Amino acid sequence: MNILVCLKQTFDTEERISVENGVVKEDGVKFVINPYDEYAVEEAIRLKEELGGEVTVATIGPERAEEALRTALAMGADDAVLVDDPAAFGDSYTAAQVLAKVAARKSYDLIIGGNQAVDDGSGQVAVRLAEELDIPHISTVTKLVVDGNQVTGHRDAEGDEEVVTATLPVLVTAQQGLNDPRYPSLIGIRKAGKKPLEHLGLAELGLTEADVAPRTEILETYLPKPKEAGKVLQGELSDQVKELVSSLRSVDKVVG
Repeated sequence: MNILVCLKQTFDTEERISVENGVVKEDGVKFVINPYDEYAVEEAIRLKEELGGEVTVATIGPERAEEALRTALAMGADDAVLVDDPAAFGDSYTAAQVLAKVAARKSYDLIIGGNQAVDDGSGQVAVRLAEELDIPHISTVTKLVVDGNQVTGHRDAEGDEEVVTATLPVLVTAQQGLNDPRYPSLIGIRKAGKKPLEHLGLAELGLTEADVAPRTEILETYLPKPKEAGKVLQGELSDQVKELVSSLRSVDKVVG
């Protein structure tokens, strides 16, 4: 079984994020594999160990993203692809277009990604990728069973569980609870440096900048306001409602 894992390098969730002039500062920040993508890597490796085959990990990002790929290789993936062309750094649409070309370079039975990235939280890239490849997808999977050509995914459905079946090839996204990602062993870390890691640009993928131009634009990035002490409304219920509505309109400005 050939498995492709799409991952992203993100800020460590323990890092303190700072914004300067509308841009997130990266100086001195620790980067890691996006936590949801760690579940995807682990699941791919488990399936390889159970069914045989190969696991390829792929990401889009600057040179530093190679560290995330090397970590996945140390965990047990077989080879990696890094698209480090700055023209490929865009929005969810851009990422899906680029990853579709990466996936088309080899016949993959299963594609796994994280349910979402902890930095932008869009949850769109994997689903868009499935659409580009014209294959079915099962999202937010907490249990995955592959039996021959049949795939059964148990997916989180807002506190409930849905069981969905599909046939290979298929794309699934990993939700928290799918597994417990392993730590790379010392032997795995040594081997990771010798495993193939391919660097690609748009030209090698047969794409132009116009093909992957972002469909959205970030106008401003800012930190949320510090939490302030709450206010207890007094008086009759009708007076409390009037005061609350007035505050939402004039103070918090969340009601028109």
